[in-house]
Amino acid sequence: MIFTIALRELKNLFLSPLAWAIMAVLQLIVAYLFLIQLDTFMLLEPRLAGVEGAPGVTDIVVAPLLQTTGFLLLLISPAITMRVFSDERRNRTLSLLLSAPVTMTDIVLGKFLGVTFFFLLLLAMLIAMPLSLYAGTTLDAGKLAAGVLGLSLVLSSFAAIGVFLSSLTEQPVVAAISTLGLLILLWIIDWSSSQEQVSTLFQYLSLKSHLEPFLKGLFSTADVGYYLILITTFLVLSVRRLDQQRLTG
Repeated sequence: MIFTIALRELKNLFLSPLAWAIMAVLQLIVAYLFLIQLDTFMLLEPRLAGVEGAPGVTDIVVAPLLQTTGFLLLLISPAITMRVFSDERRNRTLSLLLSAPVTMTDIVLGKFLGVTFFFLLLLAMLIAMPLSLYAGTTLDAGKLAAGVLGLSLVLSSFAAIGVFLSSLTEQPVVAAISTLGLLILLWIIDWSSSQEQVSTLFQYLSLKSHLEPFLKGLFSTADVGYYLILITTFLVLSVRRLDQQRLTG
């Protein structure tokens, strides 16, 4: 039943012209950024050729591209997640969904997986660009795999947060703005970490600070655990919100 709901959610996304527009615009922007990073590497390559341990194409082209892609997806993810539950409320179909013979957990996980699958499909399309470099050079497969894993966890976090905030209101625009605000806060919360008075808690809560080790090819269970805790927390909050909605009618 979870996958049935996920496929239904994914189908609804592809029936929306907004999703197609986002995919097209994102591809165009990332392609432009990819060419800029590639041009930068071509300019630096002669100077780096004789330097021992110099950064390669993966460090100069792929890692910055993945980080920028993560921020771009942060900006567009609220437009994807805002309708997950908001439309159900506005169209008065949420009560039908809640009365169906499925648990609240199944509904939330189904919605979450549907949105996550869409994000991962977007990511797969974007990863095709750096993978094309294999035609003329060699990439660091380990760093590339770690970066893709980190970005996948980030996107799953975006989906979980968006699903929860969409469950709070029947206005998609309100859900989108709330999601965007929270995601940006979690992205920049460690910007003032150089100041001594800033709590280390803020550094730990930063989405970006846990992504950066993956982009350097470092795999840490602590970073994976952070994303899993974040995803689980917002999914549990979504389940509780739906339970409350069902009880209040």
